[in-house]
Amino acid sequence: MEVKIDGITITNPDKIIYPKEKITKLDVVKYYKTVAKYMLPYLKNRVLCAIRCHGGINEECFFKKHPTTETENVNTIKINGEEYFYIKTEKDIIYQAQMGTLEFHTWGSKIKSINNPDFMIFDLDPATNVNLQKLRQGVLLVKEILDNLNLKSYLKTSGGKGYHIVVPFAKCKNWQSFKHFSHNIALLCEKLHPTLFTTSIRKKDRTGKIFVDYLRNEKGSTCVCAYSLRARIGAPVSLPISWQNLNKITPNEINMQTALKLINTQNPWKNIYETNQSLNK
Repeated sequence: MEVKIDGITITNPDKIIYPKEKITKLDVVKYYKTVAKYMLPYLKNRVLCAIRCHGGINEECFFKKHPTTETENVNTIKINGEEYFYIKTEKDIIYQAQMGTLEFHTWGSKIKSINNPDFMIFDLDPATNVNLQKLRQGVLLVKEILDNLNLKSYLKTSGGKGYHIVVPFAKCKNWQSFKHFSHNIALLCEKLHPTLFTTSIRKKDRTGKIFVDYLRNEKGSTCVCAYSLRARIGAPVSLPISWQNLNKITPNEINMQTALKLINTQNPWKNIYETNQSLNK
């Protein structure tokens, strides 16, 4: 049976994408149709890297960074001789879902200011022996450090083990200073709370600690976009949440169904682009 959404033909609509939950491709496309207006501000005009799972999450998924034979609903840009693609409209999101995209990952800058990042990400990744209470304590301590620097920050679930803290900037000089500043923040977390945080990427150094991942803050690195599904059991979503809800919502608690309920009642990132913070050093 042929199904069309916003004029886009959805092929294999009954294909099971999340076997345990019996979520079909059409369910996924309908999810993105519903959240597209909320998601677009964080996707629009940013280089996109997509995780596609044509056969469902139990099959091999792949990371797509460059456009190939696709031409419809695909916008391209060349950066240092390489071609990338990006999204401009809600319809582009639906097209990506039709093409098998489950996860939407973006750069921290927009295409018209590709060398001036505006979204700084701190991915707080706990070791397996770090409990939820300790993780939440760590999240609040990072927020406290940012508050003391007069930096407004926002929170979202990762859809995985940890939380993402986002610090928006209206202006930033370049990627080098952006990464350097985020590294210094991570080092400060580690210095002030050495038994809780680590900046080491080596697994052996992370036992019992939270890895403050600042490495997403360099040109070409990506982070999963707000409202994106994750290609994991349970169909979890990386969803913006308020700081007040940190102790109520676990990192992978929000799934496709609960996200659809929550987005109609809250928008904790409503004013994120009005945050007038600059980083010019």
